[in-house]
Amino acid sequence: MKVTPLQIAAWVELAICWIAWSMAFVKPRKRAQGQKRSVRASSSRWGVLLVMCGYGCVWAFVMPKDFEKSTASLIASMLVAPPSVALVWMATRHLDKQWRVEAALSEDHKLITSGPYRWIRNPIYASMLGMLLATGCSKTWWPLLVAGVILFIVGTEIRVRAEEQLLSDRFGDEFEPYKATTPASLPFVR
Repeated sequence: MKVTPLQIAAWVELAICWIAWSMAFVKPRKRAQGQKRSVRASSSRWGVLLVMCGYGCVWAFVMPKDFEKSTASLIASMLVAPPSVALVWMATRHLDKQWRVEAALSEDHKLITSGPYRWIRNPIYASMLGMLLATGCSKTWWPLLVAGVILFIVGTEIRVRAEEQLLSDRFGDEFEPYKATTPASLPFVR
């Protein structure tokens, strides 16, 4: 496999974006540690598992002999990763101490509809999809990328349904109109 300057640039940018993306969770995680969870949806764990399997597909080093990514694919990776990082930073700043890996609400949980939550109910999942696609476009053999995207979407759908059931139960009158007018995980897709 011949490594091109564009490929090196795409990989370097991707590594920097993954580091920056991960750092967005440091402060919210610390602030969430003291929060007592009053209700959780354990079914969201299945979603987390499927999402991780999706990332596993994208990060797998399985590829045919003489595999190379196209210039268009590398450029797509470089275009998708930075906005995904910006989105996760905006989302975690607005969600703050309410951020959780598992679907759960704290006793003083608030429904967040500001910042990127004005345009999309689950901007962190949208940024996760962006990073999955950026990774796949820069290094993954297309069948594994397709499998990864499918596993990610199924896992995310499980998580979204679990989380939104909690939000609907807690904030019914406030949450339902928000849900009806704001896309779930992808802008313009209800």
